[in-house]
Amino acid sequence: MRKMRISKIPAILICLAAFFGMEAALAQGLFLAAPRASQYASVTQRIGLTDITINYHRPGVKGREVWGTLVPYNEVWRAGANENTTISFTHDVAVNGKKLPAGTYGLHMIPGEGDWTVIFSKNHTSWGSFFYDEAEDAARVTVTPVKTSENRDWLEYRFEDLTKNSAVVQLCWEKLMIPFKIEVDVNAIALQSIRNELRGLDAFAWQPWMEAANYCLQNNTNLDQGIEWIDHSIGMNQNVNNMGVKAQLLSKKGDAAGAEKTMAEALAFAKQTGRENDLNTVGYMYLQSNRVKEATEVFKLNVKKYPGSWNVYDSLGEAQAQAGDKKSAIANYQTALSKAPDNQKGRIEGILKELRKN
Repeated sequence: MRKMRISKIPAILICLAAFFGMEAALAQGLFLAAPRASQYASVTQRIGLTDITINYHRPGVKGREVWGTLVPYNEVWRAGANENTTISFTHDVAVNGKKLPAGTYGLHMIPGEGDWTVIFSKNHTSWGSFFYDEAEDAARVTVTPVKTSENRDWLEYRFEDLTKNSAVVQLCWEKLMIPFKIEVDVNAIALQSIRNELRGLDAFAWQPWMEAANYCLQNNTNLDQGIEWIDHSIGMNQNVNNMGVKAQLLSKKGDAAGAEKTMAEALAFAKQTGRENDLNTVGYMYLQSNRVKEATEVFKLNVKKYPGSWNVYDSLGEAQAQAGDKKSAIANYQTALSKAPDNQKGRIEGILKELRKN
């Protein structure tokens, strides 16, 4: 039998095939994943409706001298290890007073023996800081590092000093902490979100319009907008709840006459429906406005209409206690206790104990 002859392949072709094969494998990500010395981490903080996320890799000190040696001074540093450290904002923010649009940024730093520079780059997809280009900066801020007594072997990002509209990002490594403050216009973002939701399915129910108005009330913001929204809610379904929100909005705007008129309308509405919950709600509107006398009268009316309800005696007792009439408050709380379900008895007994003690 005749054997097939196999021609010898030149060594250079084998090398080229191996090289291009490796390049293709790299491009397609075919190599096996392996643990890294500087492990991946991610931290997210929500401020209002805005999510702030930092993705980074955590190098360790491992007995090395970090600042000025491992991480040189006056050179751009990736603020972590491996690929770009990135920071993302779902809405516009301000960093140390400088505005940054929503988006993802490469986070770099220039360490100094004094102040540091924190850089937010429009390029967030490169490897480390090797391809950093100052022309791609979105913002730079100057910060002052803080020496700490705590020695952190592994680099870490944290969110501290939280408020309703801000947080301080801290890079902590070795015995140094690098802070920068992120602020969010929470009310503006929330109001825009509410406006968007009120153009969807929520627009067809009265409750979301009342919730939107109540947001303005509770945060003392855009009160005229709040009144517009609550009027829309009332137009869809007038009830003591949305009328009460309107009264409070008018009061906060300084329109005492308008607030009083709306409260009177709410009380007339509750008397017309005669519902226990409606009267109770109006009573608490007065009580929360420190109009204890009016609240007491409404609660007494509810007791007269619903003598079998434990809740009406409980509410009347609360108003009388606030007015300083302890004897009447104790009597009504005792009646409430005798009628209350088991899950309310402990609370009422606690109130009675405090009233009798004082």
